[in-house]
Amino acid sequence: MSYLEYSVKSVPSGPRKVLFLNWPLILLLSAIAGVGFMMLYSVAGGSFSPWAEPQIKRFALGLGLMLIVAMIPIWFWRSVSGGAYLGTILLLVLVEVMGSVGMGAQRWIDLGFMRLQPSELMKITLVMALAAYYDWLPPAKISRPLWVALPVLAILLPTALVLRQPDLGTSLLLIIGGAMVMFMAGVHWGYFATVSAMGVGLVTAVFQSRGTGWQLLKDYQYRRIDTFLDPASDPLGAGYHITQSKIALGSGGWTGRGFMQGTQSRLNFLPEKHTDFIFTTLAEEFGFLGGISLLGLYALIIVFCITAALVNRDRFSSLLILGIAATFFLFFAVNMSMVMGLAPVVGVPLPLVSYGGSAMLVLLVAFGLVQSAHVHRPR
Repeated sequence: MSYLEYSVKSVPSGPRKVLFLNWPLILLLSAIAGVGFMMLYSVAGGSFSPWAEPQIKRFALGLGLMLIVAMIPIWFWRSVSGGAYLGTILLLVLVEVMGSVGMGAQRWIDLGFMRLQPSELMKITLVMALAAYYDWLPPAKISRPLWVALPVLAILLPTALVLRQPDLGTSLLLIIGGAMVMFMAGVHWGYFATVSAMGVGLVTAVFQSRGTGWQLLKDYQYRRIDTFLDPASDPLGAGYHITQSKIALGSGGWTGRGFMQGTQSRLNFLPEKHTDFIFTTLAEEFGFLGGISLLGLYALIIVFCITAALVNRDRFSSLLILGIAATFFLFFAVNMSMVMGLAPVVGVPLPLVSYGGSAMLVLLVAFGLVQSAHVHRPR
């Protein structure tokens, strides 16, 4: 019996698939989303509008999409990975042509009932395409220069399109997430050492280009770097956000001020309190214990994903799960580092907690792929 025949005959079929879902993972995702609903209710002053109610509806829709994706065989998702990647590239091009503008950036396509952010979708379709590529590529060719150059180009193309929006945070996540998939696929470490050295050179060029005709970043992005290096240099201007964020984090102490008792968020000192800086609201109201509990829930999801990847004997499925887990880790690690002053403010939402439709729906579809790989794995 061939491996494919074994794979097809050994997976559950029909309604029995529901029994093979990773239900602890679904409960963890629901618990984190519940924390988000509670915090959005709090920052709205004890009201489900304007943020908590739409977020609950989006989560319900996303949960349904996740279950639908989970029921579809994983080999179908392998076959459409390339098309999904190219389709998302087309959407990124459409953003350039007819995208909606918000807060000084052109990142969305207005669908009428919602605004779609293709860069969020690219985080997942890029992982799918790379996993399919390395599933197809013979192991002997993984580290050969030509076969390394192809996935590098696949990463750099959407990165360049997203950087034009401009969205530095998502661009960095695409590069790091894609590189992590390549590393887990077995690409030789020497390539990563070379890229790291080039990265040091690029950082140097970024700083050297400031104020010149070939300036590599926008002025506001340089201000974010300045704020990261020395927030106190402009506490009422560029450093205001991170200064207020640190005040909120510190005032929470060990156990917090209590639900809906945070002064920084309730008195509107905290900027973007329902999106990028929602973790500081949670830390102020529930303290260190609340923050570390949320981090523990995130960590459990990563553990579940790694375990699912290790027991799965299908290479595409394993790389897909690990790639999605790595992307998920980057989401919450970058956001938490950002609001604590450990990383520049780059506008990365806290997964399943920050207010936002595209990010939540795409993330739940991604975990639907994880569930599909888990349900349809060879047994």
